[in-house]
Amino acid sequence: MTATYRARPSGPPHPAAVPTGAVVPAPRVAREGTRTTGRRLHPWAWWAWALLVAAAVSMTTNPLLVLLVAAAVVSVALLKRTDDLWARSLRVYLLLAAMVVLVRVVLQVLLGSDRPGTVLFTLPELPLPDWAAGIRVGGPVRAEFLLATVYDALRLGAMLLCVGAANALANPRRALRSVPSALHEVSVAVVIALTVAPQLVVSGVRAHHARRLRGGRTRGLRMVRTLLVPVLEDAVEQSMALAAGMEARGFGRTRPGTPRRLVGTLLLGSVVALTYGTFVLLGGAGALHGTGLPVWTGPVVLAAGVAAAAAGLWLSGRGAATTRYRPDPWRTPETLVALAGLAALLAVLWLGGELPVPSPLRPAWLNPPVEPLATPQLHPLMLVVPALAAVPVVAAPGPTRTHAARPHPTRPHRIEEPA
Repeated sequence: MTATYRARPSGPPHPAAVPTGAVVPAPRVAREGTRTTGRRLHPWAWWAWALLVAAAVSMTTNPLLVLLVAAAVVSVALLKRTDDLWARSLRVYLLLAAMVVLVRVVLQVLLGSDRPGTVLFTLPELPLPDWAAGIRVGGPVRAEFLLATVYDALRLGAMLLCVGAANALANPRRALRSVPSALHEVSVAVVIALTVAPQLVVSGVRAHHARRLRGGRTRGLRMVRTLLVPVLEDAVEQSMALAAGMEARGFGRTRPGTPRRLVGTLLLGSVVALTYGTFVLLGGAGALHGTGLPVWTGPVVLAAGVAAAAAGLWLSGRGAATTRYRPDPWRTPETLVALAGLAALLAVLWLGGELPVPSPLRPAWLNPPVEPLATPQLHPLMLVVPALAAVPVVAAPGPTRTHAARPHPTRPHRIEEPA
C-alpha cells in the first residue's frame, strides 16, 4: 500500500475564497539560508607565507625582532581568518607557544649550568647519586644562560605561531585538492593529520556546549576530565568519517602511471640539493667552515633543488590523473602573499650578511650575545622584516563571512472583481 501526499498550494488565495475588494498580504518570498561574502585565498599561499616567515624567524635570536614578527603574524591571522570553527585553533597555538617558553625557562632554572656567570639567585640543590654525575637540580641560576634560554624559547614560540596562523587561515581539506598528482597519497595522510588541531577545537566547542545544556557546573581539572574523552572520541569519529566519505566518493581517484628514469633522477637530485641548501641556510657561515665553499652556494643550490623538485613532480603527475572538484585558482593576491614571505626571508639573510650583498648591520644586531651580557637593539632596517610579514593584511582578499539573508519586502495587493 502506497500513500500519496499532496502539497498544499502556495501563493495568494483563490479569488472565490476572499470577499471582493479585500486586501490580503502578498505571499512572502524570503531568501532561505545564508549568503557568503569575500573570497578564500589559496591554502598553499598561506602555507608558503607562514613557512617562509618561520624560516626567517629561525635565523635570529633578537627578542625584539622575534616579538614584532610574531605580532605581525598573529595580526594577519586575526584579520584574515574566517568565521569557521576550525579557524579558532590560533588560540591553541598561542597557549602552546606560551607553554613552550614557560617550560624552557623553568627547566633552565631547575637544571641550570655549572659554567661561570652572573648569579641571579640560588635555589636549594638536590643531592643526586653518583650515577647521575653531570646533572644538577637546583643551585645557582646564572643570568647568561637564562637569557639565552629565553631568546631561544621566544624564537621557537614564534615559529609555532607561524604554523598556527597557517592552520587558522588555510582549510586543510581545501589544501588537499591543490597538491600535485604525484603526491596525492602522501597528501591525504598529511592533510588528515593536520586536521587534528582544528578538529579538536571544534570538538571541544561542541562538548562544552553540550555540557552547559546538561547543566554541568564543574570547573578546573574536573571539567577537563569530563571533556577529555568526548572531545577525543568526537575528533577520531570526524577523522574516520572524513576518510570514509572521501573513499566512498572516489575523491582523488588515480590511475597508475609509467615510471620514468628522468623523474627519479630529478627527485633524487632535488632531495640532495634541498638538504644541502637548507643546511647552509640554517647553519650560516659556520656550516661550511673548512670546506672552502662560499655561503652564497646555499641559496643557489636550494633554489635549484626547488626547481628540480617542481619539474620532477610535474612530470610524475602527468602519468596519474586525479579528479578535482572546483580547484582553487592561483591569482595575483596569492602570488603577493607568497612573495611577502620570501621577501621577509631574504631581508633576514641580507641583514645577517648571508647574501653576496653587503649588510649594513653587525652580526650582534640579529643575534645579540649573552656572554658578556648585552642589551638587544633594534635597528630601523630590521623593521622591514615584520612589515613584510604583515603584507597579507593588505594583499590578501577579505575573509569569507556568512551573513543571514534578508527577506524581500512584502506589499499587500488587492483582489479585484473579475469583469
